Amino acid sequence: MTQTGSKLITVDEFIAQYGDDNRYELIDGELIDMDPTGPHEQVAAFVGRKLNVEIDRQGKNYFIPYRCLIKLLGTEVAFRPDVMVLDPTRLANEPLWHREPVITSGSSVKLVVEVVSTNWSNDYARKVEDYAILGIPEYWIVDYLALGGRDYIGNPKQPTISIYQLSTSGDRYQPPTQFQGSDRIVSVTFPELKLTAAQVFASAEH
Repeated sequence: MTQTGSKLITVDEFIAQYGDDNRYELIDGELIDMDPTGPHEQVAAFVGRKLNVEIDRQGKNYFIPYRCLIKLLGTEVAFRPDVMVLDPTRLANEPLWHREPVITSGSSVKLVVEVVSTNWSNDYARKVEDYAILGIPEYWIVDYLALGGRDYIGNPKQPTISIYQLSTSGDRYQPPTQFQGSDRIVSVTFPELKLTAAQVFASAEH
C-alpha cells in the first residue's frame, strides 16, 4: 500500500470519488493506494470462494459483497477489506446501505479478512484496533508472504494466518490464534471449515 499524496480528504469525499474503486481506502484522511498484486488477488479470491462454499454448506444466511467499505463514524477512515462476510438481517440498521455499499456497524459483519501487502503495519496494528472498536467479531490476517514483523509472526518469519476474536469486553481482540503449514484453520464463525493454512498460501502459486 502506498499513500497517493499529502492532500487530506473527508470520508464523504472519498466515498463519492473512490467508493467504486477497489484500489483505494482512506486512513485519517489520506488516500491509500492498496497496490494489489496478482497473487494477492488470487489469495483473496480463494479465501472468499472457500467461505462462500461454507456459507452454502451450512445454510447460513450470510453473503460476501464484491465491493463494500467499512466507515468508522466520527473519523476520516474508510477501510476496504479483501473479504467481508455480512449478515443481511442487520442491514436494515445501516444508515447508508440502501444508497451505497457502506457498513458502519460491526454488528452487520461476521468476519473480515485482510491479505497482507507491503504496508503490513496497517493490517497488524491499525486495523486490529479499529475493527475491534467497531465490534467486528472475527478478523483474519492472511500473511502469505510473511511480510509482517517478527513481533507479529515470530522468528524466523514464515507465512502465517492470524485470527483475532473479540474479548468478552467487546472492544478489543484477544491475542490471535495463528496457523502455519498444515495447521487446520479454526474459525468461530465457521467452526466446521476444513481448510489449512498451506492450502490458502498455495493459492498464490496457481
